[in-house]
Amino acid sequence: MDKTIQLIANYEEWQAVKKLTIDAKTVPRTVMEFLASLGTSIDGKIAANLGKIVDLKKLDAALAEIQAGKGKEQIAEILAEISSRKINSIINEICEKPELQKNEQKELTQFCRIYALRKGLRQAGLDVEYSSIDIPGMRKSKKAKV
Repeated sequence: MDKTIQLIANYEEWQAVKKLTIDAKTVPRTVMEFLASLGTSIDGKIAANLGKIVDLKKLDAALAEIQAGKGKEQIAEILAEISSRKINSIINEICEKPELQKNEQKELTQFCRIYALRKGLRQAGLDVEYSSIDIPGMRKSKKAKV
């Protein structure tokens, strides 16, 4: 039996087939690059689908007001802003969906908090995602995403 990692997505605007066959000659770097590629695809689709459920424009607008900076103090300020009452209020507001149960709303708020954190850290110029690594085979897809 072949050892493989596979992603097959076939719905709405996402058609993707990504497969990696792993054998004795497969080096760990190849697996890492493949998984980073999957992560890029999956993370983008998580954000896109989250935006179909909640109004991410409100959250994005609030995050855009945060002053970006690369120094320790500025990064600490960005983190404080992301976890501030203002951002939490917006997240709670956009996730308050009467048609959802409380545990489903809580799950949405967690997705939104991670979305906000990732976006804020990117604004600060921090590479916290494997997709930011310059992997030669991924250059085309990274540029297309921008």
